[in-house]
Amino acid sequence: MVGQLLILLLVLLLIPFVIGGLITEAEGHDGKLLFRWVSGQFLLWAGFQLLCVPLILRERSFGSLVAAFWGYIAALLLLAAAMEIKRWPKKRKSAVWSFRNRFRKLQFMDLILWAAFWSILLFQLVQAVRMAYADGDDAYYVAVSSITQNSNTMYRILAYTGGGTELDIRHGLAPFPVWISFLGRASGMSAAMVAHIALPPVLIAMTYAIFYLIGLRLFEEKDGRLPLFLLFTELLVLFGNYSIYTPENFMIARSRQGKAALGSIVIPFVLLLFLILLKELREKKRISPPLYLLFCAAAATGCLCSTLGALLICMTVGITGLLGSICYRRPGILVPLGVCCMPCVFYAVMYLIL
Repeated sequence: MVGQLLILLLVLLLIPFVIGGLITEAEGHDGKLLFRWVSGQFLLWAGFQLLCVPLILRERSFGSLVAAFWGYIAALLLLAAAMEIKRWPKKRKSAVWSFRNRFRKLQFMDLILWAAFWSILLFQLVQAVRMAYADGDDAYYVAVSSITQNSNTMYRILAYTGGGTELDIRHGLAPFPVWISFLGRASGMSAAMVAHIALPPVLIAMTYAIFYLIGLRLFEEKDGRLPLFLLFTELLVLFGNYSIYTPENFMIARSRQGKAALGSIVIPFVLLLFLILLKELREKKRISPPLYLLFCAAAATGCLCSTLGALLICMTVGITGLLGSICYRRPGILVPLGVCCMPCVFYAVMYLIL
């Protein structure tokens, strides 16, 4: 069990952090460590979507997907390692030292607020595992993950009865449960245990990491407001279970489902990218290619989580890009942003056709 958890930590924390070094130029120095981790995970999710859907449509085995995705991970790790070696002589300041310097400047009240934030976060992570329960949608989504891991097929066995069926193309275009199956195959842990026990703390922590990065953009000159912003977010989550359909309920109790990841992780990350983009436009800087790459990765990840993600990501990117081009007189950003939306357009067309 300990070895399985260590492998999951390697796949969910260390590997995304290393791969995130490919796009560190898309973010400022503050929060760089968290930004690397989150961005690296989005690059992995996007690659999984691009590899998984064609193999599902071709009715290939789950084992072939696992082999292809490990090859994708290895290629990104080699590229990230090469870039780190190239950048190493030019580094002058570590992000860890930047964090320590920021910590030393905090006032006593700020320390109390941060302590309260970490305490509530730890409470939520523990409760997400200790009080895990079977949601009604688990009858399908967790069953798909378990069947995929054990049968070596993808969307060819009916999750409700275990009988054979035709290829389920509708759900196959958003194969987030198959990603959970990959985690189970990689670690040796059952997909049900991954979904209910191992995965929720990581995804909840990633949600708060994204809100922390958003807070750095909103309150970069007044750090005392950042812990208040995060505490307010935690309170909304703690008291948001007044309906099974609230975003707070999806985040805590249903984090293992793709639509929960879409609302709690993907859309907030897109909003973070918008803040970075608009700041670059306001300061009349050249938009870095890694930022556009992250928009593409977010678009593909939205499709991985839910077919509805294609519509939501396209809509938000289109509206923000249009307003940004008008307000800052930069119509040139519309073309690359439109290209970034192509994964959503492609999967939406496939959904309508197939």
